[in-house]
Amino acid sequence: MTRTRVMKWMHAGSAVLLAATAVLAGCASSTDDAKGKESSGKKPEISATVYDRGLVPQEEGTIEKNRWTEWINTNGPVNVKFMAIPRNDAAAKLTTLFASGSAPDLIFDFSNVFRGQLYAQKQIKPVDDLIAKYSTTYKGLLEKYPVLKEVSTMPDGKMYGFGVINGLQTNHALFIRADWLKKLKLDTPQTTDDLYKVVKAFAEQDPDGNGKKDTYGASLAFISNQIINAMFQNVRWVIEDGKLIHDWERARAAVVFKKRLYDEGIVDKDYLTDKSGQKAQQDWVNGKLGMWGGQTTGAAWLQIYESLKKNNPNAEVAVIPLPKSPYGQFSPTINNPVQVTAVINTEAKNPEAIMKYIDFISSEATGKTLKYGMEGTHFKQGSNGCPVFVDKEKEKQLSYAGDFRMLFSPALEGKCGKYEETLNQDNPLEKEFYNLLKKANEYYLSPERPIADITHGEHMPIAPDDIQLIDTTIKKQIEDLWIKAIVSGAAYTPDQAVTEAKALWDKAGGKQVDEWYAKWYADNKDKALLRDKLYQFK
Repeated sequence: MTRTRVMKWMHAGSAVLLAATAVLAGCASSTDDAKGKESSGKKPEISATVYDRGLVPQEEGTIEKNRWTEWINTNGPVNVKFMAIPRNDAAAKLTTLFASGSAPDLIFDFSNVFRGQLYAQKQIKPVDDLIAKYSTTYKGLLEKYPVLKEVSTMPDGKMYGFGVINGLQTNHALFIRADWLKKLKLDTPQTTDDLYKVVKAFAEQDPDGNGKKDTYGASLAFISNQIINAMFQNVRWVIEDGKLIHDWERARAAVVFKKRLYDEGIVDKDYLTDKSGQKAQQDWVNGKLGMWGGQTTGAAWLQIYESLKKNNPNAEVAVIPLPKSPYGQFSPTINNPVQVTAVINTEAKNPEAIMKYIDFISSEATGKTLKYGMEGTHFKQGSNGCPVFVDKEKEKQLSYAGDFRMLFSPALEGKCGKYEETLNQDNPLEKEFYNLLKKANEYYLSPERPIADITHGEHMPIAPDDIQLIDTTIKKQIEDLWIKAIVSGAAYTPDQAVTEAKALWDKAGGKQVDEWYAKWYADNKDKALLRDKLYQFK
């Protein structure tokens, strides 16, 4: 990408950033080496991680070097050397880098557990003083959203990280073939008993009309499985009588439901090998699945909808509230409304330069560029007043840029920060998908139908190493027992699984884990960012 093309971005934002760059490039660094570079007219250099999801089109380069890394280094106050971190193996890769002393200056990662480990090992730096001395933009965000300080503060009372305000947005949704409901004269399922009847009818009553028994009612793989767990509030720890308890009955109920679907052959029995949900997704796109758990944000999920409609032009899709179970009515997991996404390596040589970069990358002008690209080239203003992409080919140039804006708060954009507002409603399929996402917002962002967990997983406390060890050691074994109960017919029942799971848990020291979480809840229930507080971000 040429320098001329790089500079054509968002009207006045270009001039502002270029001016800011000139000023910031002259800031003194904290080391003699950095000072020498600046006195010779060079920008200071820092290093930073970036997730590698394998999404960069070949013509765009690599995740470490592409049009957006070039844009960042041209327009920003520092030169950044990016280090790729495999998204699906991030913790292991970062652990290795820290152990070898080769971790970058600035670490981008979503895991609160990993951040807790780095804090305990004194491998990350407190940032309160850096913000006070050198920040303008991020300092302003803290003043506007004090909760950012709350979620990044560790037990010593200091902040160890930087975050974003995402606002209240959906993540998962339960999609259903509304045309199949109409054809079989079925109502939208209101309860889990209704859901079973609909799944059975979709599998056995030829809803696609081809005269073959080649459809499944639903899936038990990946997101669909998580959604069934949410229906039964199968989330391990729940609140009863004002106390946090480890509940086994909800797990048993979820397993009983899944086993019934499996035993009757009305779900795909190969679901265990479909760990990422790709087979279920393909069945949905090919018109062989009546209900499917998918996501609601990002171009990939629109493309799935477009593929379904291409293969099945008469398909009608609806998003539905999760059916009510004996334990209440809940919603699927949502995106974390407020999220810590970056920390500074204790060994970083130029914290001031890092802070200046954080100000640059968290600014609204930079965030919008990395989200929408250049006006006229990548996006135009839509009828709703929000940017919409010009065409699919141009949108591909932004398809991998999300991980460069992990410090940009979508809440700064108001309604335009929501994915659905980037859809081009002049396009019939995009308008249909837009309407589905609006329904998902209506159904899933209500405290009357809350998420099943006591809070978003990233706001659960970070337990001590001994507690984590007990929990992680036994968790997989217990999950295997639930699977065994689902697939073993009469040979192994859910009741047997619960009995054996409890025994395993107790033998491994699970009582210590339960007591630790119960005490944490008792001590922090009034100040922790628990479920009810998440809905304030709507």
